[in-house]
Amino acid sequence: MFTEKDLAEISGKGMDIATIRRQIDHFKTGFPFAGLVRPATVNDGIIEFSREEEDRYEEIFNQAARQHEIVKFVPASGAASRMFSHLFTFLQQNNTVRDFQKERNTQSVSDFYQRIRDFAFFGDLAKVMNRDGLDIESHIRSGEPRTMIEYLLTSTGLNYGNLPKGLIKFHSYPGQSRTSMEEHLVEAAQYAISADGRARVHFTVSPEHMGLFREKANQAMEYLEKELRVSFDITFSVQSPSTDTIAVEMDNTPFREEDGTLVFRPGGHGALLKNLGEIGGDIIFIKNIDNVVPDRLKPETRRYKKILGGLLLYLRKQIFGYIRELREGNPTQESLERTVQFATGQMNISLPDDFLHLDIREQRAILLDRLDRPIRICGMVRNEGEPGGGPFWVRSSTGEITPQIVESSQINLKDPVQAGIVKRSTHFNPVDLVCGIRDHQGRPFDLERFIDSDTGFISIKSKNGRSLKALELPGLWNGAMAGWITVFVEVPIITFNPVKTVNDLLRPQHQP
Repeated sequence: MFTEKDLAEISGKGMDIATIRRQIDHFKTGFPFAGLVRPATVNDGIIEFSREEEDRYEEIFNQAARQHEIVKFVPASGAASRMFSHLFTFLQQNNTVRDFQKERNTQSVSDFYQRIRDFAFFGDLAKVMNRDGLDIESHIRSGEPRTMIEYLLTSTGLNYGNLPKGLIKFHSYPGQSRTSMEEHLVEAAQYAISADGRARVHFTVSPEHMGLFREKANQAMEYLEKELRVSFDITFSVQSPSTDTIAVEMDNTPFREEDGTLVFRPGGHGALLKNLGEIGGDIIFIKNIDNVVPDRLKPETRRYKKILGGLLLYLRKQIFGYIRELREGNPTQESLERTVQFATGQMNISLPDDFLHLDIREQRAILLDRLDRPIRICGMVRNEGEPGGGPFWVRSSTGEITPQIVESSQINLKDPVQAGIVKRSTHFNPVDLVCGIRDHQGRPFDLERFIDSDTGFISIKSKNGRSLKALELPGLWNGAMAGWITVFVEVPIITFNPVKTVNDLLRPQHQP
């Protein structure tokens, strides 16, 4: 199936032929659907804190955070083009706004130009149009937004349609406006200060945008460090070529370019597990690039970040104590029972059905295996719309029942039992995580040990007019963390304000 040239190409990407063969096997066999047992709900997998408990964990974080190396990890390689898809369609179809108003769900083009002044990038757009002798106010009065949209999206003007989402201006302030990247920096300065006094933030970006991100980071540090009286340590990485996946034809043979070279594709956000493991850090906060709010709403976000972080520090301290007791001493039956109660009652850890019938040495080994793992605390938001992917109790291929974040694509919605479980779900996943990725001796875990390789995803794409199959690795907060200790905590909806389309920036949460 592979030539010497292929093998050299595979090796040059830092991959081996065994990995490629496993990927092709996945194309042939597919991936099993998740085995949902029931939705995770409040008091059954999701913790709902009282005000007093929230205050307690926030104080734990305030007292202990500066003793740790904290990093905020922001996946930021997403292109902004999807934000503007309705505007691109408007340009391509050569329709008027009235035409679009007649169509279902296309009022957004009209909303966009009628409220153009309410966007944080309005001043920049007016400036770049004025450079070419165009008055934006005249174009607004004309009721024809085509020229404004072209100047917004294309290289004629701001080129927003070809920028990453992290470099789009989201929010306006007196005398300034901020991109979503800058908002993440401001937020990090409020809870992600490490032992050395610096706010460490790591962005994963696309290679073609690395220079733009570095330039914006340098500009932002110049004024934010003075304004916030904090030092930033901003780092970047790209998805490693070794995490790419091979593309195949519809018959599962390797897809090749016309010159015979193999085609590889990025492995999805699950590939970022490698980046996560390499950035260092003891406590890692993970949040998507488009989920930010203006300063007036940041206090609530900051508070719940600290609450989640405080719970992580509290539980991890307990876990480390139990691990040391199991490793260093000769545990008694009584101490093992305490450990079992903690593991199953507080940490959602599944033990074998015959656990109580095993001897002490076997019980000790199993408990060490289950406790000596990375831990993640996951904020979950009440589902106010249609139920979809989110927190569930899932049965693995080995029979273990564990709490997992499951995407809709992993669920067999044609199965009435599985669909019924989804319908009863009460929360969804806003990607609001805080993770501990070092063991009780301060050593980083080998995160790849805890991946569920059966949770990838296959999709149909096209290249040069030909259909191909593409493989995505187990998602970063799905299968890539399936073997982690997982705790779900309810957080308020105000902490979740993503910007999926440009018109989301017109929602009250994103306005001054």
